[in-house]
Amino acid sequence: MYTRRQLITTGSAAAGAAALISKVSSAGAAQASGAVRGWEQSYSGASSSSPALAPGQPGRDYQPTITPGGATLPWRVVDGVKVYHLVAEELMHEFAPGLKAKCWGYSGHVHGPTIEAVEGDHVRIYVTNKLPASTSVHWHGVYLPNGMDGVGGLNQKAIQPGETFLYEFTLRQHGTLMYHAHHDEMTQMALGMLGMFVIHPRNPSPAYRVDRDFVILLSEWSIKPGTARPDPNEMMEFNTLTMNAKVFPGTPALVCKKGDRVRLRFGNLSAMDHHPIHLHGHYFKVVATDGGPIPLAGQWPETTVLVPTGSTRDVEFIADAPGDWAMHCHMTHHVMNQMGHNLPNMIGVARGNLDQRIRPLLPGYMTMGETGMGDMGAMSMPVPENSVPMLGAEGPFDYITMGGMFTIVKVRDELTGTDDPGWYKHPPGTVADKAPPESMKRDGIHVAEELTKP
Repeated sequence: MYTRRQLITTGSAAAGAAALISKVSSAGAAQASGAVRGWEQSYSGASSSSPALAPGQPGRDYQPTITPGGATLPWRVVDGVKVYHLVAEELMHEFAPGLKAKCWGYSGHVHGPTIEAVEGDHVRIYVTNKLPASTSVHWHGVYLPNGMDGVGGLNQKAIQPGETFLYEFTLRQHGTLMYHAHHDEMTQMALGMLGMFVIHPRNPSPAYRVDRDFVILLSEWSIKPGTARPDPNEMMEFNTLTMNAKVFPGTPALVCKKGDRVRLRFGNLSAMDHHPIHLHGHYFKVVATDGGPIPLAGQWPETTVLVPTGSTRDVEFIADAPGDWAMHCHMTHHVMNQMGHNLPNMIGVARGNLDQRIRPLLPGYMTMGETGMGDMGAMSMPVPENSVPMLGAEGPFDYITMGGMFTIVKVRDELTGTDDPGWYKHPPGTVADKAPPESMKRDGIHVAEELTKP
């Protein structure tokens, strides 16, 4: 026999369950009709039979993007069609002064040049293979006929050495996309066969307009010090982390004028790692993924955007704070150049007279790392040929102990052209410096004398 309490609670539970079932049923019906979740009519763009539009023109239909340290693939119009030509080839590529490697790229560049077009353009992309191996090209995230998707063996025959293949389709979307080899991709992508594919919207709203539109492809490489080729067999310990196939100090600055509306388009085709890209001095809004633009109500503010491997992220901000602002991956080992992963931990080791005792056996020996690695780059020590371990750069105050996936956003009140304006000149009184004793005394800051000695 049920008590009154049991009857009440059981009845409440049953009523709650019935209400929940009703809500689920209603939600299911609404979802089926597209009323709640908002199912799209297509998840692969508009109809493939949609007619192509007149070729979009730079200046009139879009502002061209900037690929710092890279290039944009040229095109021409033939009978109303935009025609591009990619050449897959081996190239000697410089990642930074002191580090070059034989890579595979496209049309004279590693990574390949940015392909830029407009929604509605009909494009023909010829791919000529000058490599010693067969290849194919996948248009990452692009809506197109299945036979143009570029997966070797699945969607097409591989492009043999010496052959030229034609990819042709109408662009039925806009956004930040990518392209890369999709035949023996472990090898070919690791050697540099990647690129960005930017499609601008047709007849964009005024809100789409920006003053600077930067394209940055993130990647990672394994280049052992002293070697001349990236190692495509590496699975975990990547030691060269790049922005547009450059490591700092080889990464060009992103130059902006105060008040510029800035878009940063990040793509990540690293083999194994995601990259949280952090901008100093500003926040930005995450406005798009490779799936398309994010509605205004869904955009969110960040100072760090996580770019997963195989994905793109667009962020936008107004460059309203003059200065030289760091922008880098916030995985700390990703802002070092060619550091080893099997070094002993020397932090806190008291070397004593160890150096003097070892030098008769090993001339020039010097214990390192007992206080960290911050001073190593500035010491100009001999390193293996064709390597840049611990390489940073001289800054306006001290040596910049960063490398790898690091660059600088330079915002200036006035600009003439787009060249690097040099180091920022700070207004008086706006640079952190050694604290004056009178200030410390005034503010009650007491430091033990032994702590102030070097």
